[in-house]
Amino acid sequence: MSSTIKKVEITYNSINASNTFTNGDIVSGQVSVEAAKDCQISSFYIKFKGKADVFWTETYGQNTYSYHAKDKYFSVRQYFIRDPNSKDDQKSLIAHQSGETYSNVVPPGIHVYPFSFQFPLQNIPSTFKGADGKIVYLLEAVLSRSMKMDSKESTMINFVAKGDLNPVPGLMEPQHETMDKKMKLFTSGTVAMDVNLEKSGFFQGEGLKVKAFIKNDSSREIKPKYCIYRKHSFFARGRRRVHTKDLIKEVGRPIPPKASENVTQVIAIPQDVEPSILNCSIIKVEHRLRVYLNVKYASDPEIKFDIIILPAHQVPAVATAPTAASDFGIGPFGSYGNPNPPVWGFGPQQPPPAYQPAGPPPPYGAHGMYPPLNEFDHKY
Repeated sequence: MSSTIKKVEITYNSINASNTFTNGDIVSGQVSVEAAKDCQISSFYIKFKGKADVFWTETYGQNTYSYHAKDKYFSVRQYFIRDPNSKDDQKSLIAHQSGETYSNVVPPGIHVYPFSFQFPLQNIPSTFKGADGKIVYLLEAVLSRSMKMDSKESTMINFVAKGDLNPVPGLMEPQHETMDKKMKLFTSGTVAMDVNLEKSGFFQGEGLKVKAFIKNDSSREIKPKYCIYRKHSFFARGRRRVHTKDLIKEVGRPIPPKASENVTQVIAIPQDVEPSILNCSIIKVEHRLRVYLNVKYASDPEIKFDIIILPAHQVPAVATAPTAASDFGIGPFGSYGNPNPPVWGFGPQQPPPAYQPAGPPPPYGAHGMYPPLNEFDHKY
């Protein structure tokens, strides 16, 4: 910050205990500017935007390759002070409480500028941060003065998408898989399992019930085991980068040799596990359940199920507007703020422009094979 503009600060009003927002929620708050002395502002605005970004590098010998992709969901500005030389008349200009526009000459003191935006009602992905990419929603304030460096400040907003805006076919349909395997080397005989899931979609905090018929015709005791794991996929320039992580592991009771049993295992999905993300063109968050039989001195036969983790049931949130101008504070020399600025800067509570998703990520088989595959490009 310069010696004239001492501070630019963004604060917004939380609407729930978890400090999260969802589709249609209103983000209201204020930008505070502290000036040490009189100054003239060329332009001053706050921007509300959402975007996905992917970046990683790979090195082969002496060559390093960079992979980058981005996807923008929305970007909206509200101007407190507009550049008089600007030819764009479509810029949204916010007035203060008296209905007049803000002065571009700011005296010493702290000045408060209220704003209000609305999250799109359309299908956009939840906030995400991974090893090689992120999905972010943020507020950014930019104050410009002639012949001076811009003063900037930004703050992130945690967005959790509504599950019903991203319908996935087959969420409530049961899944069924079977397998059998003949043992070799130190274990003889065969093992088989018939596994059923009641559905494919599960909420955070819900119990995932696995029902299985296991037949152990081998010469050794076997243990059914269960693992829910997560897969992050990043896409750029016809390539993909994959990271996996085991989230939950559980072990069932042993099944003796020459025996068959019906077993049921209920796996509690943690409340804080990240939801699946399938509606971003460059980032995917997927979850799978692996059911396998632990057999000593033999490779473990297994079955994998694709599952969808949905955000926990949400109570519709209502943004609370300040009750009076004093809630925003009054700067010196009559610097008042309008406590109820128009949402999105296009008039009172107008819905955002329709968002057109960029489409699903390309199929894995469509990605180029040069440079050589990296360690994360194996099939999971």
